[in-house]
Amino acid sequence: MASSLLSRVPTTATNTISFSSSLNNNLPFPCRRLSLLTIPFPGKPNRKIPAIQAKIREIFMPALSSTMTEGKIVSWIKSEGDLLSKGESVVVVESDKADMDVETFYDGILAAIVVAEGEVAPVGAAIGLLAETEDDVAEAKSRASKSSSTPSPPPPPPTSDVQPSSSSPPVKPTSSTRPTVSEGLKKTVMTPYAKKLAKQHKVNVESIVGTGPFGRITPADVESAAGVSPSSKSVSQISNVASSIPSAPVSSSPPKASPSAPSLPEIPGSTIVPFTTMQSAVSKNMVESLSVPTFRVGYPMKTDALDALYEKVKPKGVTMTALLAKAAAMALAQHPVVNASCKDGKSFTYNTSINIAVAVAINGGLITPVLQDADKLDLYLLSQKWKELVEKARSKQLHPHEYNSGTFTLSNLGMFGVDRFDAILPPGQGAIMAVGASKPTVVTDEDGYFSVKNQMLVNVTADHRVIYGADLASFLKTFAKIIENPESLTL
Repeated sequence: MASSLLSRVPTTATNTISFSSSLNNNLPFPCRRLSLLTIPFPGKPNRKIPAIQAKIREIFMPALSSTMTEGKIVSWIKSEGDLLSKGESVVVVESDKADMDVETFYDGILAAIVVAEGEVAPVGAAIGLLAETEDDVAEAKSRASKSSSTPSPPPPPPTSDVQPSSSSPPVKPTSSTRPTVSEGLKKTVMTPYAKKLAKQHKVNVESIVGTGPFGRITPADVESAAGVSPSSKSVSQISNVASSIPSAPVSSSPPKASPSAPSLPEIPGSTIVPFTTMQSAVSKNMVESLSVPTFRVGYPMKTDALDALYEKVKPKGVTMTALLAKAAAMALAQHPVVNASCKDGKSFTYNTSINIAVAVAINGGLITPVLQDADKLDLYLLSQKWKELVEKARSKQLHPHEYNSGTFTLSNLGMFGVDRFDAILPPGQGAIMAVGASKPTVVTDEDGYFSVKNQMLVNVTADHRVIYGADLASFLKTFAKIIENPESLTL
């Protein structure tokens, strides 16, 4: 019986199931153990799956950071027709914060460059074509020319003219020329002023397709159906009607007239310069920061002892930025809530690492290199690390984790003589410190005696969802103690 059963199983089947478990003695055939049983799947013919071999591969625009949505081609290291090896740099791409070399993952020939130098492409788009052999180069170039010569179809412009559609079912069976309004609407919905215009121009509202929200008929739709061009008077009347009626649907009609509003006049002799990739990223982050409820606290602190320490360690390569970053990291270790953040609006994120991001102005933008684990590094190693980050930042060679992993930001404008300023909170962080210049100031001691001391003002902007006033005041008090008694910075 076992032999007759196994004889029915074809040995050429390609789909197999493998069993390696032991079988009981209660089998219908005298077989104790079965190591491999080949069973065909019913209903599927035996067929051979061919191996897929790509002859032409696309070189994609990579995502070089979590915030990158598009990249700009700085330069092509290789030219069309060059032989490429796996892991070899092909093109330099400008992300939102740095320029990085993009490597190829395959061997082949750079057959075609789809995105030229200076042009921008979204993340994931093809920027070049890689051919496997010389015979495939012509096909790759043909494909590249077709993709570049086929423009993307522009979005259909909004129109209020009624165009009958043969594919759209009529609203009523007796009217074959009437286009369909929204299928979910059982009755005609229109603004009060649109009703007034329809009665004035004697327009059948059943024949109008509304362009407002959920198919609502607007005054512009009625005037278009009546063949009357919207006038500035009617636009002003729409605004008056909308302002007198508090309902939300009616107030949605004025934005329809906003595209026709005159734009701001251009100043003669002015020049429009588009944002660079970095400037676009900075603009996006600044707008995003407006949604965070922030507050600001200022704290004056004496810097005579810090200035004396700086003069002592400056010949060893220590910068004032390193001193301030080290002091901030030591204070954050005692106040972890200031190092926390709120990223989803529902919870706190306490960061175990203290990563101090420092704002650096570079040509054409702003970047924040990050001193990671600043509380664990000694002052001299921190200064050396900072110099390396600044050099990489100004040559736009920072890796993403070297500028987007900050948990607290430090911005120092004291070297420009600025005595005080407020900084904008970066997205994803809980606080940012703005440091002004140290200047001679008349102060009083505990006994009421006057003296002149060097003093600087520090302002901190914080996320009020995470950090409260008392938290920030305690942090600044600790920071001031470290600044005024800086011996612990060199330990």
